[in-house]
Amino acid sequence: MTHQEWIPRPTPRRNGATGLLATDSHVDDPPEGERWSTWDGSTHGPVPRPDWVITDLGAVDQDLGILKTGKEADVHVVRRWVPDGTTLPSRSAVMAAKRFRPGDRRLFHRDAGYLEGRRVRRSRETRAMARRTDFGREVIAGQWAGAEFGALGMLWELGLPVPYPVQLSQTEMLMEFVGDRQLCVGAPRLAQARPGRDLLPDLWEQLLEALQTLAEHGWAHGDLSAFNLLLDGDRLVLIDWPQIVDVIGNPRGFEYLQRDVHNVATWFTAHGLAVDEAEVFGDLAALAAGSGWPGS
Repeated sequence: MTHQEWIPRPTPRRNGATGLLATDSHVDDPPEGERWSTWDGSTHGPVPRPDWVITDLGAVDQDLGILKTGKEADVHVVRRWVPDGTTLPSRSAVMAAKRFRPGDRRLFHRDAGYLEGRRVRRSRETRAMARRTDFGREVIAGQWAGAEFGALGMLWELGLPVPYPVQLSQTEMLMEFVGDRQLCVGAPRLAQARPGRDLLPDLWEQLLEALQTLAEHGWAHGDLSAFNLLLDGDRLVLIDWPQIVDVIGNPRGFEYLQRDVHNVATWFTAHGLAVDEAEVFGDLAALAAGSGWPGS
């Protein structure tokens, strides 16, 4: 069943005097700025799902605004709620919606290196990607969205500190909102946070454990830095995974791994926690080399 084939439902609307929800006798679209849940017809995240995930087809998605803009995608705050027709939403969940830019407006300045080792089934698509035709750029757009969604699902199942991926619809990915869900305030990036020195050793251990798990399975983040780490209270969350690198399958895999280590080691050292970059890279490289063929 596609979105267009859904059985029409009463349209919830707010009463201007009471703020409560009512329903029209006719059926159309949800209120302006909202849409019916896109759960149906999407690719879904791994199970078992967290309790807060709403899968009701009668739910409404409300865009609350942009959380972050980027060269490849913008991240919006979306509230999915289930109206009961007479009261305020009985159930709701705040999520982050990562929307990758259309192919004609994308600025993936390093995508050639990251896409090495990735293949598509059709030779026409492979040629179009190599030539960066309009069609090829659209294929790349889908690859980036699909790669990040697949990576998050895999990493979530491994127990790594990443946002839970709720669903993927073409080039829009809905995922767990990291931060204060009540106030819709996102957790700060580590680069913008001011963690006390007493917290740094624990944060480093969290990060190192995540990097070791990645390396054991043959992966590297590929673009890791203090800007791709969120500080959620005293917990680190790793984000931005579209360029996840297969260390063995990508000819530049170990180069990307070394850069990841350099970026985070430099940040922690500069903020008062000495980190032996060479030792860390050597240990991770050994783990990745012993992981077998990609993604084992």
